[in-house]
Amino acid sequence: MSADSDEGSTFSPDDTAKMESSDSAGNGSPTYHQTNPEPISEEAKQKERDFRKKLNQTAREIVSDSIHQKVKLIVHRPEYDPENQEDYARLSKGLMPVVREIAKGTLPLLEHETSSEFARNHYYGSKFQADSVAYRDYRYFSKKRPPTDSPSLAVGIRVDESASMSAFGRLEAAKRAVIAVYEYCQMCDIPILIYGDTADVSKLEQMSIFAYTDFDKPDAQDRFRLMKISARSNNRDGMALRIMAERLAVLPHQTKLLISISDGQPRAMDDYTGSLAANDIKQTIDRYERRGITFLAAAIGQDKKVISDIYGNERFLDITDLQEFPARLVRVIARYL
Repeated sequence: MSADSDEGSTFSPDDTAKMESSDSAGNGSPTYHQTNPEPISEEAKQKERDFRKKLNQTAREIVSDSIHQKVKLIVHRPEYDPENQEDYARLSKGLMPVVREIAKGTLPLLEHETSSEFARNHYYGSKFQADSVAYRDYRYFSKKRPPTDSPSLAVGIRVDESASMSAFGRLEAAKRAVIAVYEYCQMCDIPILIYGDTADVSKLEQMSIFAYTDFDKPDAQDRFRLMKISARSNNRDGMALRIMAERLAVLPHQTKLLISISDGQPRAMDDYTGSLAANDIKQTIDRYERRGITFLAAAIGQDKKVISDIYGNERFLDITDLQEFPARLVRVIARYL
C-alpha cells in the first residue's frame, strides 16, 4: 500500500505489524510512489482556507495581551510538491528502523495504560517509582489510571527558521529530527504540533508562523510539508513559544511537552534581543509551566550558553552530534510517556 494513501500513512498502537510494512526499502526507510495527485475540490480548498484563517485568528488572540500584540503576524499552511516527497524519502532514509525500534519499546507501555495498570510520573500516588528519582522532577509516584483518565502525552516542536540555520548542516539536522519525531508520534498515536517561525521578512509581515502539522487538522501528507522548513530571516522566539504553548495548554493530556529547536539567541527588529528577549522567553516559560507545559530547548548552534541561561540547565539539551540528534530527540520524548 502506498504511503501516499490515507490508510497507509497512519500507525496504530494496536497493530505493530504495520511498522514492518512491505512497502519500504531494504534498509527500512519508507518508499513513496510518484503519483499524479487528484485535483483538490473547491470544498476542500475552502476548508483549508477556513482552517488557515482560524489559525491566524487564534494566534493573534493568544499574543494580544503580550509585548507582541502590535507585531504583524501571518500564519502560513505550506503546500507540498513532488520534490518535497523526494526530499522526505532521502532524509528519512536510515531513520525509520531506529524510530520503529524505539516505538516498539513504547507501544507495550501504551497498550497497558488501563484501569488495572499504574500511570507513572505523578507527584503523589500509591506506588513509589525508584527509577523516576533520577529525573529530579519530583514525580516519583504512580497511581491507578481509570479508563476515563486523560491520554498521557501531547508534543509540540518549534523550529527556529532564522537565516543562521543554513550553516553547518543545522537545517538538514532539524528536518531529520522533526521527521523522526513526527513518525514516532504517528506510530504511538501521540498528537503532534510542528511549527516553524521567522521574523522580519517584510514590514507587513513582522512574524511568520509555518503550521506544518496541527492536531486540529491532521493530514497524512503533513510529513511532506515538513520539507518546507527553511532558513529565512530573524527569530522572535517568545512569540512563537507563547502561541504554541497556549495551543498545547488547552489539551486534556497529562503531559504536554514543548521542544524548541534553535541554533541561536533571539534577535528581531526593532529591539527584540538581549535582556528584553530573554525575559520575554523566561516569563512565557513561567506562565505556561504553571499551566502544565514542560519546556525543553534543543540547542544546535553557537549560542548554546545563551540558550542554556535563558531556559535553565534543567530544560536544556546540548546537541553536539547532529547525526545523533533525531534518535536522541525521539528517546527524550519517549521518556515522558
